[in-house]
Amino acid sequence: MAEPLRIALAGLGTVGAGVIRLLEANRTLITSRAGRPIAIVAVSARDRSKNRGIDLSTFAWEDDMTAMAARPDVDVVVELVGGSDGPALTLARNAIREGKALVTANKAMIAHHGLALALAAETAGLPLKFEAAVAGGIPVLKGLREGAAANVIERIYGILNGTCNYILSTMEDTGRDFGDVLKEAQQLGYAEADPTFDVEGIDAAHKLSILAAIACGAKLDFASVDTSGISRLCAADIAQADSLGYVIRLIGMAETERDESGARRLFQRVQPYLVPRDHPLAHVDGATNAVVAEGNYCGRLLFQGAGAGDGPTASAVVADLIDVARGEIGAPFSVPVGELEALEPAESGHRMGRRYLRFTVADRPGVLAELTAAMRDAGVSIESLIQKGRPEEGGEVLVAIVTHPGPESQVTEALRLLDGSPSLTAPPLVMQLLAK
Repeated sequence: MAEPLRIALAGLGTVGAGVIRLLEANRTLITSRAGRPIAIVAVSARDRSKNRGIDLSTFAWEDDMTAMAARPDVDVVVELVGGSDGPALTLARNAIREGKALVTANKAMIAHHGLALALAAETAGLPLKFEAAVAGGIPVLKGLREGAAANVIERIYGILNGTCNYILSTMEDTGRDFGDVLKEAQQLGYAEADPTFDVEGIDAAHKLSILAAIACGAKLDFASVDTSGISRLCAADIAQADSLGYVIRLIGMAETERDESGARRLFQRVQPYLVPRDHPLAHVDGATNAVVAEGNYCGRLLFQGAGAGDGPTASAVVADLIDVARGEIGAPFSVPVGELEALEPAESGHRMGRRYLRFTVADRPGVLAELTAAMRDAGVSIESLIQKGRPEEGGEVLVAIVTHPGPESQVTEALRLLDGSPSLTAPPLVMQLLAK
């Protein structure tokens, strides 16, 4: 039998422990599919004494994980620590410099430093694999790089954060407000103690930038992702969406377009969308992820499954290790880094669509007239307007407006006209209506 593929594993949290369990539980199957055994020889984590429910006695322990890459008995470094910089990035750089393959689940590191790491790996002729960085156990990156490789991907979008999807679908099912459901999600382990990266859309934006690079052949550009989260949504928004035939989901969307000169530009946005009930993404509930890719020959492809957790994410990590064991290298972003296009961000003002606008206003005469006048002066055509008062006398009023199709610039202008108005007691909320 061929020599084992020898692994150094950094990070023994939920996913790291899951990788060890999976390699043990499916050892015979994995060896058969990889063509050789896959064996962990060294591990590292912050706390050596912590009980993780797994036997670590057969592995060498490294207190300094960044030095693991220098071990002569290691072929592959698996980084499961997280964080865009710090020890994770040092370990990744050391691994490639020492001639080791690198497998990681670190979307933040890939979003910020993926091009440099990929270039170093390509130059050294080494595999760099990060299937687990996007959508957990769903093989969406492999699907784009291999299964849809013959297609021009015209648009890619989806539900990329399980925490937000759990919160939104629970609000939908129970009628409860965001803060209440967030606390429950934290108690159940779906949300971190500090949920900012999840609920403000940053985690989804990291993943979207990686998807956009692979799907669109573009250089990573996380900084240009237009990002907003779900923390400002309330139960009334969920109810209004339902009455209109929609559900609300946090969607990451990327597509390329041509400007007036014919140059390709890249549009990237993470934002809550109103999704039609008959759209596939409307039925994605709980902590599930789903990605839709639209190719010019394959049509619409839907990738759906568990987006996080020890089992699904470990499955993606071990799938990458099997590829490495088989000797599969390939360009990390489908094409060599030098062939990725540096696309300018696309402007959003000309984008056509329907939109949902929610205003929180003072309950007094003339406010509706002020809102509708701003819409009129900006050229926004109103399809429907719903006003909901608060039960207490003299309280605030929620006004929801759904527009007819029109350019985004008109809505932006309407909001500019209303900026600073004493009638508005909170900043307006704007959401796109996802086209079928």
